[in-house]
Amino acid sequence: MIHFRIAGGISLKAITLRNLPAAVTRLIRHKAATEGISLNRAVIAMLEERLGLGRGRPEPRHHELDGLAGAWSDTEARAFDRRLAAQRLDVLTS
Repeated sequence: MIHFRIAGGISLKAITLRNLPAAVTRLIRHKAATEGISLNRAVIAMLEERLGLGRGRPEPRHHELDGLAGAWSDTEARAFDRRLAAQRLDVLTS
C-alpha cells in the first residue's frame, strides 16, 4: 500500500514490499543489526545510498573503459576466455 499526495510533488508516506528475495532480506537485516538501527531505517538508508542521497559521498561511477565494451571480435573474445580459464586453472592447482 502506498500513500502519497500529488500537490506540490509526490511524497510517499508508506510502501509495502512483498516477496523480497532472501539475499535482499539478509542484507537489510545485516545492515540493521550492525548499525543498531531499525529495519525500516536500514531500508531507507540503503535506498538513499544507492540513489546518491545519503549523508556520505555517492559511489563514483567510472566510465574509462566504456569504449572497449563490445570492441573485441568473437575470435578475440574466445581467445581471451581460453587464456582466462587456463589462468584460473593454474591458480587452483598451485
